[in-house]
Amino acid sequence: MSFPTDLRAAPGADGRLFGRTCIVTGASSGIGRATARLLAAEGAHVVIADVSEEALEGGDPTASVIAKEGGRSVFQRVDISDAEAVDGLVADAVREGGRLDVIVNNACIRHPRRLTELNEADWDRMMAVNLKGVFLCCRAAVRQMLTQDLRGEVRGRIVNLSSQHGMIAAPGDLAYGVGKAGVDYMTRQMAADYAADAIVCNAVAPGKIVTGQGGRLLDPAVLDRARRRTPWPRLGRPDDVARAVLFLAGEASFVTGTTLMVDGGWMAA
Repeated sequence: MSFPTDLRAAPGADGRLFGRTCIVTGASSGIGRATARLLAAEGAHVVIADVSEEALEGGDPTASVIAKEGGRSVFQRVDISDAEAVDGLVADAVREGGRLDVIVNNACIRHPRRLTELNEADWDRMMAVNLKGVFLCCRAAVRQMLTQDLRGEVRGRIVNLSSQHGMIAAPGDLAYGVGKAGVDYMTRQMAADYAADAIVCNAVAPGKIVTGQGGRLLDPAVLDRARRRTPWPRLGRPDDVARAVLFLAGEASFVTGTTLMVDGGWMAA
């Protein structure tokens, strides 16, 4: 893995994240893709970590899109449920970028089922990616960040993607909600444990985000429920979440251990 050569004249040279190394998991598609593009546009060196380069919603691979937009990124194939692979991901990012400034833990999978219809193997796989995977990525990131000098008053930042479905029931989607609830707790615990070490840890909890991917997310009944429950006069877009991630990744200082809702007011109604 190697970043392209320096692009100081390129878009992002005066960005909020210029020269910082950021990992975004699950960045080939959807929210992760939008986040990787925005961080790169703000000058970051972005590692696109995913199991496939293919964008589920279609289009060119994320790294190709970022290159066309003048940014810097590399793709690394990683299964975040594999501890050795995750440790290698962080080590490679540091070897090329010099340090790890930000990790955005976005990768997850879904298998919507009620309790009585959920097989043990599917539960185990969901927990392996959506909860254990975040644990492994956070552990590797914090271990690295603890070795780094301060940049300003921060050694490193973690942004986890949780969900409003970790806070309220999502009909017929038990394992996803359990995993996301665990991510929220993990975020608060790590923030408290490592604040004295100048490591910032927060979460972003999206509401209904329309990513262009198919399946249950575009089921008419699911969309209708989301529209009825969301006070804002439209559903969310990946860029809405990416902007929240950017705030926590590049601007927030006296903010740690919080979950930022990006849900169009759903949880307030």
